[in-house]
Amino acid sequence: MHQPTDNSRGQQHPAPTASPAVGTRFRALPQPRHWLPVGALLCAAVVTIGLAVQLLPGDTAAELGFDQTLSLHHAAALTAVAMGINLLFGPVAGLLLIAAAALAIWVFRRDLVGAVAFGLTACSGWVASEAFKLIFARQRPNPALLFDPLAPETGSNSFPSGHTCFAVALAFALYFLFRGTRWAKPVAVAGAVMAVVVAWSRLYIGVHYPTDVAASFLAASAAAVLLAGLWNRFAPRLLERLPAATMRPSGRI
Repeated sequence: MHQPTDNSRGQQHPAPTASPAVGTRFRALPQPRHWLPVGALLCAAVVTIGLAVQLLPGDTAAELGFDQTLSLHHAAALTAVAMGINLLFGPVAGLLLIAAAALAIWVFRRDLVGAVAFGLTACSGWVASEAFKLIFARQRPNPALLFDPLAPETGSNSFPSGHTCFAVALAFALYFLFRGTRWAKPVAVAGAVMAVVVAWSRLYIGVHYPTDVAASFLAASAAAVLLAGLWNRFAPRLLERLPAATMRPSGRI
């Protein structure tokens, strides 16, 4: 990931005396060097999948068969996990989770910048999800065709999965929060596992097709990349106007 660097030479810079503050890390988010083409390419991949599932009805029938197989092999423990994820990563609980995390960053770390960046990144997946849902309006799997529909849902909002998009975006937000610390790699791995488990749960419950959750990883990644690029382009000008009290000069997660 590319980050802006100071290319000036012949200038003396004081040596760092402490690890970067949370607010300092959020002043510039990690981004690909060519973030706009990368984001556009990811969006194009989502559009390609969306068009494919609309133009190839046989693909949807095959995907329904996958959901039916999962529905036939439900287990009590797995069902409890899937239904818990269904609630925790839903719109209401998810927004409360983001608000609580952002508030904690602001209050306990005295880092308004970090709180805003974290909240925007975590919400970006939902924004991408809703945009693509409006474009493709794919019908959800028919619960009447499942052996054990756990959370019967209908409507034209199947593609992509909002729960999965949120999980992927949350993983990005957590990595941005912990990058530069010894927790960065464990958090990145945990975030990836979390996103995969959430994706599995949507198929297990039977409210999405496999291509729905696959496209969610692309859609949320596109949102995170584009947000990081826009943040790095416009946020520094706004951050210069913030009072120093909103930035913690040093500290660790």
